[in-house]
Amino acid sequence: MDVVERVFGGGSSGAIKFAALLADHGVERGLIGPREVDRLWDRHLFNSAVLAELVPQNCRVVDVGSGAGLPGIPLAITRPDIRLTLLEPMARRIAWLQEVVDTLGLDVEVMRGRAEEPEVRRRLGGSDVVTARAVAPLERLAKWCLPLLRPGGELLALKGASAAEELDRDAAAVAKAGGGRQRLATCGADVLEVPTTVVVIGRDEQVGRRDGGRRRRKDG
Repeated sequence: MDVVERVFGGGSSGAIKFAALLADHGVERGLIGPREVDRLWDRHLFNSAVLAELVPQNCRVVDVGSGAGLPGIPLAITRPDIRLTLLEPMARRIAWLQEVVDTLGLDVEVMRGRAEEPEVRRRLGGSDVVTARAVAPLERLAKWCLPLLRPGGELLALKGASAAEELDRDAAAVAKAGGGRQRLATCGADVLEVPTTVVVIGRDEQVGRRDGGRRRRKDG
């Protein structure tokens, strides 16, 4: 449990409770596959929590397609300073997320919807950070998520070993969707055997100034 304390710090007990909830109910509720139970910590909780390295203090974060609560719940446990919204379209997963938030006593908003919906963009637009894990290829992810960000805000997409290839493949489409600087980052290198790979995409500030206001009025 030394790694748990190094990654989660004062939130270690909450992380242990979340892992137990996933282990007890995750498979039967269709949140994780049967093979994932034995690797919850390394593959899911640690992998998600170290994303905190890239999240500024006291910022507004939206976790898109939160599903089982990854990376949102571990991030909330690790970083109680952030204002986090878990965004998920499926009712049964919304029920799960609310149960977890209530059980762990987290100050987190759970919202049903999709990132591309006008009402979601109206309510969550102007966020500092958007996170996503195993949601969609970068091209689609950028179209859905970048409009939720303030100009200069960042999309943090957790990706696997093929992250560099995906970034090369979709770089032009991401730029067209309003993505500015695009880069790869690794998190947790000092505590994890396999660090987390993250694609970081900043929302272009020129795009935000040029048509951000018009888009919000149209969608609102």
